[in-house]
Amino acid sequence: MAEDSETTKVFDAEAAASLMKDLRGSYASGKTRSYEWRVAQLKNMMKIVDDHEQDILDAIRADLCKPDQEAYIAEISIMKSSCMRALGELHRWMKPEKVKTSVTTFPSSAEIVSEPLGVILIIGAWNFPLLLSLDPAIGAIAAGNAVVLKPSELCPATSSLIAKLVGKYLDSSCVRVVEGAVAETSVLLEQKWDKIFFTGSGRVGRIVLAAAAKHLTPVTLELGGKCPVVVDSDINLPVAIKRIAGGKWTSNNGQACIAPDYVITTKDFAPKLIDALKHQLEAWYGKDPLESKDLAHIVNSHHFDRLLKLLDDDKVSGKIIHGGQRDKANLKFAPTILLDVPEDSMIMGEEIFGPLLPIFTNSSSDGPASNEPVKRFVPTVGTLFQTGSLFRRQRTTMVDKLEECFDMIISRGKPLAAYLFTNNKKLKEKFVKTVSAGGLVINDTVLHFAEKTLPFGGVGESGMGSYHGKFSYDNFSHRKSVLYKGFAGDSSARYPPYSDRKLKLLKALLSGSVIGVILALIGWS
Repeated sequence: MAEDSETTKVFDAEAAASLMKDLRGSYASGKTRSYEWRVAQLKNMMKIVDDHEQDILDAIRADLCKPDQEAYIAEISIMKSSCMRALGELHRWMKPEKVKTSVTTFPSSAEIVSEPLGVILIIGAWNFPLLLSLDPAIGAIAAGNAVVLKPSELCPATSSLIAKLVGKYLDSSCVRVVEGAVAETSVLLEQKWDKIFFTGSGRVGRIVLAAAAKHLTPVTLELGGKCPVVVDSDINLPVAIKRIAGGKWTSNNGQACIAPDYVITTKDFAPKLIDALKHQLEAWYGKDPLESKDLAHIVNSHHFDRLLKLLDDDKVSGKIIHGGQRDKANLKFAPTILLDVPEDSMIMGEEIFGPLLPIFTNSSSDGPASNEPVKRFVPTVGTLFQTGSLFRRQRTTMVDKLEECFDMIISRGKPLAAYLFTNNKKLKEKFVKTVSAGGLVINDTVLHFAEKTLPFGGVGESGMGSYHGKFSYDNFSHRKSVLYKGFAGDSSARYPPYSDRKLKLLKALLSGSVIGVILALIGWS
């Protein structure tokens, strides 16, 4: 009975304050700073996935109906890779970084020492419920911090399993899990943390940022945005189609922050692209995708209704050229392709985060030409820039030159990812130079997330801060500057009484001019 009472106890402000007090005490003891403690926790995180792989797959399937292969590739394998990299590199990461000094501080030496920030709050997301909770924790623990994990309540089976396994395998005096929903998250955000790491929507991200601002707490926000895919005609179409469709529908049926949100191609190439997409989807999911066991479900009825509202918009419903089937009782939603939806439709006013994929080829504006500013923008050549502002002009010009759409992509804000399929070297170069996004991938989608030598994170409204590999370690560390001086070589020019000669010497020292220092010392101007 006592155990049942403990598990059902409400996590309120008093409980949050007590938790913080315990973790502050553990961190102050210094135990998390040692190399041995960090390695032990990372090895135990490896044991979590090694010893309970099937339990994890079962929990994710219970929450999202995500296929085991998809869950293993996108969650378990990436987490194991993060652990192995941290274990292999941690000793090197922890070493002070020696840096050069100038004549200004001569004689001296200097180094940069990475130190842990303190007590970290990590708020995970539901779409990859294991990875987006534990992968940031790998970096936080490797950096020597105490950690609180808040898994998503929208995936209760995975959240419960994380709480159970973290409690069993990791040091509970320094690493805790808090389950719950809005109320529990709110009381956690009232505490003063040394860093908050949040993955989720921009709406909730703003709430997290506002709460952190009260304590001047630094924040990493992993958000999202409308990730575009630009498709040229000079490509290996069968390979490109698999990579586009895979990035969209094998990434949790489109419920991923870096999943392709919309496609831009030329009017002439669009029929081939669409036909190839249709054939690929049928090859993967059959004629009735609602019967497929290889397609993840929508997370809950709320998100299902949100997608339904986007698709049932009068401006969009007639634009469906493939799919559109749904089964609300079982939260199943078929891969759906739409062609040239209007720029003011709801589907282009927000991140889709689901199995709907608009494809754009030409302007779809209706009504008379206008010079009124447009707040929401579909990437078509029907919109031009004038003196830094966006104006609508009715046009039916086809997308003949894909580079024309780069500025259009930028006008929608900076997405978390952007993708280009082409063999044209100049087009690649212009895409990289022109398009600002959290990350870019040429001739593939979403794969940059798995590369630990690259930082993963957003820019602008798609987020702030980055992680993965060494970037995770740095995210949860303070890079402390240390300058070492002896007692020799002290210059009297630093101190009163001041004189012209001292000023000349100081100018030479501060400019880093060795010759100037020598001339000042011997009295030459």
